[in-house]
Amino acid sequence: MNEGQNRAVLVALIKSLRSKGSWCGETHIQKAAFFLKTLTGVPIDFDFILYKHGPFSFDLRDELSVMRAYGLLALEANYPYGPRILDTYMGKSLRARYPKTLGKYERQITFIADRLGNKGVVDLERLATAYYVTLDNSDRHVDTRAKEIVKLKPHIEYESAQKAVKDVDVFIEQIREEKLLEA
Repeated sequence: MNEGQNRAVLVALIKSLRSKGSWCGETHIQKAAFFLKTLTGVPIDFDFILYKHGPFSFDLRDELSVMRAYGLLALEANYPYGPRILDTYMGKSLRARYPKTLGKYERQITFIADRLGNKGVVDLERLATAYYVTLDNSDRHVDTRAKEIVKLKPHIEYESAQKAVKDVDVFIEQIREEKLLEA
């Protein structure tokens, strides 16, 4: 995927997340992009590592700043809370230049926005960490993966980790059923 396509997919993801009620702060975008790439196989050009609050891409953080500098995205201040990220007229124009790319990945973007759009950052951290652990070895039992999450993130309670693993397993099954995995 070239730079323009990559950016168009990000703008479309942000627009879709916001349409589903997402706060759309950077954490929301980080976790949604992680799922978009790793769960659905959409080839966005970001590498993720397990960081403070789950999977995180430093490249994506930098790209969001570049996209704001180019006027493709904007920050919306919401004192006393953190800023929200939204697309702009320039972002809409960018999306219009890549109809084939966005058409190809529309179902995957919508799938991710439908599942994550109404989640808060705490839920997103648990879900993304659960999927990160699952990527390592999906055939392990739910309890084993939940214990690994708690080991990696001691502030996450075991029951919450277990629920996150079960939710991620449902996402995986839904991706297979809807044939949304991008090859």
